[in-house]
Amino acid sequence: MLFLRKILYPFSIIYDVVTSVRNFFFDKGIFKSKSYDLPILAVGNLCVGGTGKSPMIEYLVRLLKDEFRIATLSRGYRRKSEGFVLGRASSTADDLGDEPMQFYQKFSDINVAVDADRQNGISQLIQQVNPDVILLDDAFQHRKVTAGFYVLLTKYDSLFVDDLILPAGDLRESKRGAKRANSIVVTKCPKDISLEEQARIRKKINPLSSQQVFFTCISYAKDVIRGSESRLLTSLNSLKFTLVTGIANPKPLVKYLNGLNLNFEHISYKDHHNFSVKELKELSEKQLVITTEKDYMRLKDSLTNVFYLPIVTEFLNDKNDFNESVLSFVRT
Repeated sequence: MLFLRKILYPFSIIYDVVTSVRNFFFDKGIFKSKSYDLPILAVGNLCVGGTGKSPMIEYLVRLLKDEFRIATLSRGYRRKSEGFVLGRASSTADDLGDEPMQFYQKFSDINVAVDADRQNGISQLIQQVNPDVILLDDAFQHRKVTAGFYVLLTKYDSLFVDDLILPAGDLRESKRGAKRANSIVVTKCPKDISLEEQARIRKKINPLSSQQVFFTCISYAKDVIRGSESRLLTSLNSLKFTLVTGIANPKPLVKYLNGLNLNFEHISYKDHHNFSVKELKELSEKQLVITTEKDYMRLKDSLTNVFYLPIVTEFLNDKNDFNESVLSFVRT
């Protein structure tokens, strides 16, 4: 792997130059970026892969929805529709993409939209639903829109400061891009991470004086869910089930289920996998399928034996500081 990175490193230099010039042109106003009168929060990362963007969007929805009219706007990765689509009762994961569909089904009192053109998506949301706040999902590199508040996510076991730019590493742009963030959130931390370790990571990230660094972990529910039906995870210890994942990194989930001494086989697909007819038939023949909430959005209409395990973002400390920084921005 190290040898391969050395071979690819010259291409990373080229990629760095291209993305840095692009960011410079946006910073200087040569490339135009549009601002809006309503509060817009963008959640994203510097690297490819899963850093917990969807759980963070859901955290922000829960924080804000009782006080404000919320809309989320995503690209709708691997959906089969095109252009701007606003979630409706008839919408499916093919229309919205798996993660936006997850938002739509979980929160009945918000608007969920998808559009690869974020400027058009925002304009359509303003015209059609007039939200108080828009949450942009995976939008840190979408410089054509200037959000008022940026939440940058980075995983505990692969911090952006330790990474290289594509293709030698996983960074979409230079580490310098972190300067655009208002808050930097280290995600998927161990629940028992010490304050000393947090201080070490904070020093390593070296935030600007205007930035705050927070630490979160993923908490798993005690029940698996299918529609209005739920089953305790611990009730599954008497049978062997099939764990199906189409996410960037299933290792934490596998580790969690192994820690409960559950008996399961694991079938792993690539992130945002679209299941074939053959794969769905094979899964339908399993006794019980447990999957992630995101994957459930693509499986629920085809399988009657599938449940999902919900997850939530949990702040390890300084939760009130994070909440207040977001609320202060939105209320201003």
